[in-house]
Amino acid sequence: MRNSSRSNVDPFIVMDVMEAARQLEEDGRHIIHMEVGQPSTGAPVGAVRAVREALGSDDPMGYTVALGLPELRTRIAALYGRWYDIDLDPERVVVTNGSTGGFILAFNALFDSGDRVGIGAPGYPSYRQILTGLGLEPVDLITRPENRYQPVVEDFAGRDLAGLLVASPGNPTGTMLDKPALAALIGATQDQGMSFISDEIYHGLEYEQKAVTALEVTDDVYVINSFSKYFSMTGWRIGWMVVPEDQVRIVERLAQNMYICPPHVSQLAALASMECDEELQRNVDVYTRNRQLLMEGLPGAGFDRIAPPDGAFYVYADVSGLTDNSRAFAREILTEAGVAVTPGLDFDPVRGAGTLRFSYAGSTEDMVEGLRRLKDFMTARS
Repeated sequence: MRNSSRSNVDPFIVMDVMEAARQLEEDGRHIIHMEVGQPSTGAPVGAVRAVREALGSDDPMGYTVALGLPELRTRIAALYGRWYDIDLDPERVVVTNGSTGGFILAFNALFDSGDRVGIGAPGYPSYRQILTGLGLEPVDLITRPENRYQPVVEDFAGRDLAGLLVASPGNPTGTMLDKPALAALIGATQDQGMSFISDEIYHGLEYEQKAVTALEVTDDVYVINSFSKYFSMTGWRIGWMVVPEDQVRIVERLAQNMYICPPHVSQLAALASMECDEELQRNVDVYTRNRQLLMEGLPGAGFDRIAPPDGAFYVYADVSGLTDNSRAFAREILTEAGVAVTPGLDFDPVRGAGTLRFSYAGSTEDMVEGLRRLKDFMTARS
């Protein structure tokens, strides 16, 4: 059967690592998971309770309106007042089928087939694959360590782009843009007639200073967020985005036809999760401890060239002095040490053969054991 050129996307390598780890676990191996960007905790207790109550009621849980439950949109808007002191109109909030659904809606709303969209490298791999799948051209902006692996204006000046997508905190580095840096990027895109999309799905997971939302700079941006990370609801596939007022109807029409609506039950869980502050803060406290462990323990294990993470739950390490094949190196670590890590090729097609990503989203006990295994592995390898 004939296939479209748009279907020629790369695999999501971390999912292949997860599958290899699962196979080893089926064989009886105990694997420490430092590969996946997923909280080890489940949905907040209050969210699960709300779903149980809803399932026990007479509510048929049918379609909601395409933009999401009004009460959820209102509650998300209130979050911006609490976190950033922004008075956000709930009408600008769009509930989505995870952040991925938000990216698909945003890319369809803002770009035409063949448009070139700038993304930072290293960066989340699905940006590139979703853009390709929609007939758009992802343009990797090779970011530099001295810029903390975040794009700067010089990286895209004169590149003839229709848009720029940035993530702060970023994946895989965890680095953030401060307000002046974010404002400089937004100002440059506006000057060049480009659209600006801000991926903010790791907001709430910051360790030394609060992340800045693009909405603190201007309303003329698309902001995408998710309940997967801070709210610990990965498999519920529920997220949101904030769009300019004149974009709401455009996105609504796309959402009506592409998804009809986000999952009703997930919206109820998301609404309840936003009242679980104490439990969510306890999760952040675990990540804070884990971050400190990795920042101290990875150099001691031989991974000493790392990007200090401001947020999220990742450490990105330059291992080019140890290997020129990060995928084979990650496979060796998994097989020999029983620790699953992600090859940098997932995030940077050019330099990723010399990098690894370590996730500290698991339990503190697993991080301690993972570091012990990594140190033993590197000692035996040297």
